[in-house]
Amino acid sequence: MDESNQGYRAELADVYDDWIGAGDRDDVEFYADLAGDADGPVLELACGTGRVYLELLRAGADADGFDLSTGALDRLREKAADARLEPNVWRDDMTDFAVAREYALAICPFNTFLHLRTVEDQLACLQQVHDALAPGGRFVFDVFVPSFDLICETYGEWETDDVEYSGEIHELRTRSRITDEVEQEFAVENELRDSEGEVVFRDEHRLAMLPKREVELLARLSPFDDWQVAGDFDGSPISDGDTTQVWTLRKAE
Repeated sequence: MDESNQGYRAELADVYDDWIGAGDRDDVEFYADLAGDADGPVLELACGTGRVYLELLRAGADADGFDLSTGALDRLREKAADARLEPNVWRDDMTDFAVAREYALAICPFNTFLHLRTVEDQLACLQQVHDALAPGGRFVFDVFVPSFDLICETYGEWETDDVEYSGEIHELRTRSRITDEVEQEFAVENELRDSEGEVVFRDEHRLAMLPKREVELLARLSPFDDWQVAGDFDGSPISDGDTTQVWTLRKAE
């Protein structure tokens, strides 16, 4: 994976849950239901601070997870201990990870696949997931539908939120900006400021936009035998106006 995307730093991991909100997106219930119904163990790629992963455990799933960010994994373990849950997570890379067993389901929520910016990395991830799945296993992930209106209206503009960090309220500023029009790449910048306006940290992650046709081409080039895409998280066929692509790739029996 590209060196600019080595996982969330510890400071951002500490404010991530407050910033994103555990129940603000439909993906948590969607993935928890999938995991609860899976006929075998579940693997979450890039499990982060456990926003989704811990709900898999609560749903009774036999779930493993990995992430590049040690800070995020530390936060996940703290939350699991508070909830008396027993996670099995480790540090690893989506393009080259090791597992000790086969999975009935692998998931990669919340646009995380977009951190893979090259076709080489994208196909490497799909190959790794395919190898980790049991026959008939599924890989389910979601990425946003690129919206020209949203890009024109909001990219380049800072958005701010109040978050708690080290026991005090801080201001988290974030913005997205196009970094390469030809390659359709963008950067997400984060900046945390204290009550005096002093910068606590800055970081930046670069991602690639993936319209539906490009994901389908990746699926065709991958070792998966079957794939389908839904709009948002309700299972309906994707159509103009949907904001999220939910992809399911299936390994042959």
